Amino acid sequence: MNLPNILTVSRIVMIPVFVVIFYLPFEWHFLTSAAIFALAGATDWLDGYLARRLNQSTPFGAFLDPVADKLMVAIALTVLVDEHHSMLMTIPASIIIGREIVISALREWMAEMGKRASVAVSYIGKIKTTAQMVSIIMLLAFPIGTVGAILGKVLLYVAAILTLWSMYLYLKAAWPDLFPKAGE
Repeated sequence: MNLPNILTVSRIVMIPVFVVIFYLPFEWHFLTSAAIFALAGATDWLDGYLARRLNQSTPFGAFLDPVADKLMVAIALTVLVDEHHSMLMTIPASIIIGREIVISALREWMAEMGKRASVAVSYIGKIKTTAQMVSIIMLLAFPIGTVGAILGKVLLYVAAILTLWSMYLYLKAAWPDLFPKAGE
């Protein structure tokens, strides 16, 4: 266990803490849960930076990092859907979570075929992740109906659109392997 891996594991440990604090009946639960999510997002960036900078990349870290990210985002979106009780929140959350499942399965399948590089993280995926993280932090930090929550919801729709676009790009890159022409 090196420092980057400890940071990754810390994100997973933060999940139950995040959920409990989100549902506490105290006025400060919104800001505190947003701060925990923001801290998790910062550790995501920091563990990758340290792994590269200190040459401490490991197979365990390469496996666990995307798992920790997807768990934190999916759970944050789930509690937000529960809090907002709104189709307008459920639609982008479903798109984002559904895309993560599809792309994870695609990457696993492509890796089995030895073509993982065909579905490597793209630049649009990084922009999508940034929009998604900022929107979730805003939606967690600001109560329903406030300007911050409204802006967070708009940004969540931007993230959902970028999510669909990046999924299209991944599927387009993998298409020849998913549907090889007969006789080739």
